[in-house]
Amino acid sequence: CPAEEVDYMPCEDPRRNSQLTRHMNLYRERHCPPPGESLLCLVPPPQGYRYPVPWPESLHKIWHDNMPYDKIAERKGHQGWMKEEGQYFIFPGGGTMFPDGASQYIAKLGQFIPINSGLLRTALDMGCGVASFGGFLLKENIMTLSFAPRDSHKAQIQFALERGIPAFVAMLGTRRLPFPAYSFDLVHCSRCLIPFTAYNGTYLIEVDRLLRPGGFLVISGPPVQWTNQDKEWSDLQAMAHALCYELITVDGNTAIWKKPSGVSCLPNQNEFGLDLCSEADDPSEAWYFKLKKCVSKPSLAGEIAVGSIPRWPERLSRPTARVSLMKNGVDVFEADTRRWVRRVAYYKKSLGLELGKPRVRNVMDMNAIFGGFAAALNSDPVWVMNVIPARKPLTLGIIYDRGLIGVYHDWCEAFSTYPRTYDLIHVSGINSIRDTSGKSRCHLLDLMTEMDRMLRPEGTAVIRDSPEVIDKVARIAHAIRWTAQVHESEPETRGGEKILVATKT
Repeated sequence: CPAEEVDYMPCEDPRRNSQLTRHMNLYRERHCPPPGESLLCLVPPPQGYRYPVPWPESLHKIWHDNMPYDKIAERKGHQGWMKEEGQYFIFPGGGTMFPDGASQYIAKLGQFIPINSGLLRTALDMGCGVASFGGFLLKENIMTLSFAPRDSHKAQIQFALERGIPAFVAMLGTRRLPFPAYSFDLVHCSRCLIPFTAYNGTYLIEVDRLLRPGGFLVISGPPVQWTNQDKEWSDLQAMAHALCYELITVDGNTAIWKKPSGVSCLPNQNEFGLDLCSEADDPSEAWYFKLKKCVSKPSLAGEIAVGSIPRWPERLSRPTARVSLMKNGVDVFEADTRRWVRRVAYYKKSLGLELGKPRVRNVMDMNAIFGGFAAALNSDPVWVMNVIPARKPLTLGIIYDRGLIGVYHDWCEAFSTYPRTYDLIHVSGINSIRDTSGKSRCHLLDLMTEMDRMLRPEGTAVIRDSPEVIDKVARIAHAIRWTAQVHESEPETRGGEKILVATKT
């Protein structure tokens, strides 16, 4: 690609999106070019790019030349976000609402929330800045998925991923966020500036859809006890009350609520006209799905609530209530778990993958099913973005029940991340993620060019499929300048799969 496309993101391209309406921030959501209109070229790294600082050092510093954008350091340096020092950007761990550092802020929240008990494992940080909150929660064994839009600050999410913190580009606008219902044990907003009660409370209803029964909602900054925002603060309290949330504390500009563990007390009398969604509504459908103004009713509230679901790390290996809704679910889940333990052991021993080494930190599984691949990597210093293809069975809720994270995505479109943000990308059944009912909806070349865009230089792609598909994949790998080797699959694998292991040059 031309040098000016160094940060090319087909579906978050400000040049195209700026022409759209600003109502409900539509113009800042995903909008992909029609098929055939996105660039088919390899995105170059910036001049002076070098292999990233390894984890865990990267939490505190990254190479300046890997993303030479000084705007946030200049504007937010006094709040402890980041600052430039020689060849590095340094991250002291601060944020607008916690300039003294995320550690102190998390300790303050820990007076009201059971942060280090294993009860909380998955968190969502909305409008996360450079994601220091999520980065420092990792020490507490809480896996936070942080998001922010591509915006005028340039590269907040790119900085987060370069640091090795789970993050992706998103905007809460007109559509549901690409997560299943009741995914997160904790939802956090620190000056995220989301108008939760606007549009008849639509955004708070979306938070409620995502928050696990018994989970916690933390809002720091406006409108909580904020000058000139008395009405917004009053509305937020009224709406949380209508949803039966318990206000745990208001400490300065930080408010903490707890969602009820049982079925919501709705519909009760409330000025927002909140009502329960119909039985036909699937609250876990969330790929290009318009926001709803009704409240989802969890069918398994008792079994999946915080406190009922096993604590971390037991929940990683236990089949959850959502598994039992599937035909032979428990047996299939347990077989899948065993299969991936064997496969990952083979990857490390026989294929020489650098899993477990500091060089590999950001990992993606493009076809995650139950998250078995990620679960088998649990003792390694990695995090895994588990992707459930949008047209496949909606198993992402099971992945969250295990204490892992991920998103829905249609692989005939570009993923919501900057270039050069993953060290290793894994895909089992690459053909199936672009096919539905035997018809290919997009070309393998487009898919692999997108993988190349997401991979860091010297990053690794691991692709497993039938010998015929791997033969095609190997030819494309050569065309996009990967160095690739084809291996036999594990001795136990039936069906004669082959595995391609490639390095981006």
